[in-house]
Amino acid sequence: MRDRNDVTAGREVPEQRRILAVLVFSQILSGAGLAAGITVGALLAEEMLGSTGLAGVPSALFTAGAALGALGIGQICRRHGRRPGLALGYAVGALGSLGVVVAAAVGSAVLLFLALLVYGAGTSTGLMARYAGADLASPERRGRAVSTVLFATTLGAVVGPNLVTLTGEVAHSWGIPRLAGPFLLAVAAFGAAAVALAALLRPDPLRLAEKLAAAQEAVAAGSPSEDTADRPEPRLNRRDVVIGTSVMVLTQLVMIAIMTMTPVHMQAHGHGTQAAGLVIALHVGAMFLPSPLTGLLVDRLGRRWIAGASGLTLAVAGLLAALAPTHSVPALATALVLLGIGWNFGLISGTAIVTDALPPARRASAQGLVDVGIALAGAAGGMSSGLVVVAGGYSTLALAGGVLALAVVPVVAWSVRRPEQTDTAPASSHAEPEPK
Repeated sequence: MRDRNDVTAGREVPEQRRILAVLVFSQILSGAGLAAGITVGALLAEEMLGSTGLAGVPSALFTAGAALGALGIGQICRRHGRRPGLALGYAVGALGSLGVVVAAAVGSAVLLFLALLVYGAGTSTGLMARYAGADLASPERRGRAVSTVLFATTLGAVVGPNLVTLTGEVAHSWGIPRLAGPFLLAVAAFGAAAVALAALLRPDPLRLAEKLAAAQEAVAAGSPSEDTADRPEPRLNRRDVVIGTSVMVLTQLVMIAIMTMTPVHMQAHGHGTQAAGLVIALHVGAMFLPSPLTGLLVDRLGRRWIAGASGLTLAVAGLLAALAPTHSVPALATALVLLGIGWNFGLISGTAIVTDALPPARRASAQGLVDVGIALAGAAGGMSSGLVVVAGGYSTLALAGGVLALAVVPVVAWSVRRPEQTDTAPASSHAEPEPK
């Protein structure tokens, strides 16, 4: 039986290390699947549809699918725990990846679009796994727990785009279009992640967090009993949920819009798929590789400082992408690296803000709804990106994204100036020092 002092002291439970290890393993596996749609989704649609204006449709579809996936996974996690929710999400993502391969093989645009919707469930699962890493983390280490899970995605996500040529050759040898090759890798990657989580994610982090929260309430009330049915449930901090969600939505929209059209922009100016794959690999690496440092900064400097930095970094990325010479791969790569770093700042700080504001019993469903908003923002960014490029060019898209990213700064500044409106604080909430 756990020591009551451990419960009240807010120390991390020993199970947290095992949970993080399993999540890290599954994220390494799934990272390559996540990178498939990012790298060649727009190029595959352009090849099959013969239209640059529709090249953003795949990104919009799999991010819309991610919205549906986040909603469903959130509800499954709420009712049954993280393990079945995350495992099922990856299994569905593997099925969608297989559908993309079949659609490319038979040349069916309708099947491609349907499969990309299903594939989106896998991408949403990869992001929702970060919440599982935070379930048992102490408030003082929550940013680092989230960052550990995201960092684990780096290996597969960076290696995946650089396997475009190899997987394309494998697909071609099977009579499948080369651009469908990365989705073959996604089938295996998502499938393996699903099996790993189903077998190894024990104990379930969300269920254990709920039990510990109930025990902590009982200890705080002066009773060792865990029967808290008659006690009022801790209420969420609605303002912070809105703030954290706004940061993540804005950063996702800007990142998806610029990232989606970069491979198309490069190909239109004479760069091959290998060069585009390299740029996207660097971008995806920047999305996840800085995570340990970002998590440390979020915990040490404060959530809001890093959230504000995300907006500024994305604005600089948009400006550099707009001004980058079309022949310069290094210039575009630099812009896309900054784009990834800005997204990383926004996602980790926003996730910490939202998780701090939610009691364990309400986390899964609320986090699912938050990720629905993030996915819909990505869908909007992906769908509009091709149209903006056709109407005004890639530079216009990049500049517009940079300007939009600056909206994060006043949102964060508003949250700092306004007094706290926290409802009855959850036991696991993080009292972040406000900047002076």
